[in-house]
Amino acid sequence: MIKRFVTLIFALLLSALSGCTIKYSFSGASIPEQARTLSVGYFRNRAPSVQPTLSSTFTDRLKEYLVNNSNLNLIDGFADLQFTGEITGYSVNPTSIQSDDKAAMNRLTITVQVRYVNRFDAKSNFSQSFSRYRDYDANLSLSSVESGLIEEITEELVDDIYQRAFVNW
Repeated sequence: MIKRFVTLIFALLLSALSGCTIKYSFSGASIPEQARTLSVGYFRNRAPSVQPTLSSTFTDRLKEYLVNNSNLNLIDGFADLQFTGEITGYSVNPTSIQSDDKAAMNRLTITVQVRYVNRFDAKSNFSQSFSRYRDYDANLSLSSVESGLIEEITEELVDDIYQRAFVNW
């Protein structure tokens, strides 16, 4: 009799707890609970200096990061959360000049303009410019370090965008 009672209590407790869910995130992200979908528009390169593969590299990386760091489904078109924008800057400039007026270091800077729309909370919508850079030895040609620099800068930009949209820094 006691065994049957304990089994019944355990079954009731288990079924009651299975309906409870707690939403948490180690990143501190606060993604709207009712959001199920997200869309990422193609980020066209509108910078004065164009790097041919940057648009697709950046767009793909942003999609990948958002999907991997949320439980949202990526769709084309109208979604609960929407990211659109363009690449507005891609430049290389000298950063430190040596005594012989030659650059010791060059800086690659990438800037993107992002528009974020949250269908459930218009107060969290934003349109903001994000910019990141990497310095590299001026003795190296840009073409020899460009892909690695783009990857590093893109990682930081994508993280900044995620933080702004979902962590509200």
